[in-house]
Amino acid sequence: MSDSNRPFKVLGVQQIAIGGPDKLRLQKLWVDMLGLSVIGTFRSERENVDEDICAIGEGPFKVEVDLMQPLDPEKKPAVHTTPLNHIGLWIDDLPKAVEWLTAQGVRFAPGGIRQGAAGFDICFLHPKASDEFPIAGEGVLIELVQAPQEVVKAFAALATSR
Repeated sequence: MSDSNRPFKVLGVQQIAIGGPDKLRLQKLWVDMLGLSVIGTFRSERENVDEDICAIGEGPFKVEVDLMQPLDPEKKPAVHTTPLNHIGLWIDDLPKAVEWLTAQGVRFAPGGIRQGAAGFDICFLHPKASDEFPIAGEGVLIELVQAPQEVVKAFAALATSR
């Protein structure tokens, strides 16, 4: 399938989300040992998550590393049962991407496009396919994140400089 048929672009990695039963243990490696900065926190009863938002890099090329633990280990979603919980990808036009991918048979997780922890519009590709939607993450939850204009422009500049 050629890029000219796809009405959106995946620009780069926006985030990597790592789950565990205790985010303090995750911080020991990612913050104390590897030197990432904690730039924010997010708590959600609905999503059963208490997370620290860390960062690698700066500006439009910054990648988040979200360190997540469940608020209640007995409830769903169980953000700690898959250590690599999900990856997030910057998308230049999220509504067009969702429309086109759905028409191609890609399965999305419930919830639709909504505001995510970092304030960007997001949605998730389901990790498992179904009869109705035969294309999915093959076991990986994938978050599509609407890139802000400065990120879109930075990736476009990078592409033209090559």
